[in-house]
Amino acid sequence: MTDFDLTPPDAEQRQALVAGLSDEERRVLLHHGTEAPFCGVFLDNKREGVYCCRLCGLPLFRSSAKFESGTGWPSFFAPVDEAHIGRIRDTSHGMIRTEIVCARCGSHLGHVFPDGPAPTHERHCLNSVSLAFTGEGEPYPDPLHRGGAEAASA
Repeated sequence: MTDFDLTPPDAEQRQALVAGLSDEERRVLLHHGTEAPFCGVFLDNKREGVYCCRLCGLPLFRSSAKFESGTGWPSFFAPVDEAHIGRIRDTSHGMIRTEIVCARCGSHLGHVFPDGPAPTHERHCLNSVSLAFTGEGEPYPDPLHRGGAEAASA
């Protein structure tokens, strides 16, 4: 069980969060877009910390689970907590894939594939614009102003 409140933002909170997004962030997070490969700000990030949802701040992936996949997108072999991501069957673009979304706000993060390293053998392939980064020892973002675990440090 997660230490984080997974209650979705209410309409007013969601409107405020969406208002702060760039056009590219809206396209990816809200409309299931994909950023171009090899251009994302977090592709080569080597800092220790946690990658959080860009929209609602929920912690999603630890830097210790990040690996170089060669695909052009930040890749992780496991989430912080499986309860923090949702998995949705995606049959767009003539293929069957598994889309991953933030379990709290439903924002599109990327896709997960069964070709990652041990121990999970999963590759969570994410869009950098779907993420925010919290460095080791820094407080998690709390855009929903819920306090509690969200305000705790990484």
